[in-house]
Amino acid sequence: MATPRTLREVADWAANTQDDLRRLLAKSETSTHRVMTVTESYDKLTKLNIKQDKLFRESLQCAEHGLYRSAHVTSFAALMDFIHEWIANEPTRLSVIQSSYPAWNIKQAADFREQKDHTLFEVMKKQSFITNGAMKALQGLLAKRNECAHPEDYEPGINDTLGYLDEVMKRIGALQKV
Repeated sequence: MATPRTLREVADWAANTQDDLRRLLAKSETSTHRVMTVTESYDKLTKLNIKQDKLFRESLQCAEHGLYRSAHVTSFAALMDFIHEWIANEPTRLSVIQSSYPAWNIKQAADFREQKDHTLFEVMKKQSFITNGAMKALQGLLAKRNECAHPEDYEPGINDTLGYLDEVMKRIGALQKV
């Protein structure tokens, strides 16, 4: 680009330079700028509601600021909200749950919050909504989330967090295809 002449050109140049710098910094293994790579994966997700979008953006901000435990917990909250909506908004899935588990008294997505996440994953597998491998992966994400949400010795770093966020997004992407 030639020497900027207008304020708009300077602003564009600065934005482009900042993006270039982030891409360079993202190559460093310990750089929080690597969140940009996960953000690009996040941008590929579709059909998220406003709450899920907000939670994912918060988890990315947590990762950018080194709040790795918070990033795990917040992204898992977004995942669970997505799963609740994914079941409740599909009449066939919802009716299967309602008829198979009448004591749950599920009428809408929010009603799933009364159920334990681990139990819900097992039910999803039992009803053939997901595979055994997907159930185990979701249970693994829950276990990691629990380590971050409760006073444990686990202290995730940038690599752990980016991997976790990426896995959560991949699980949502897979469910979106079902």
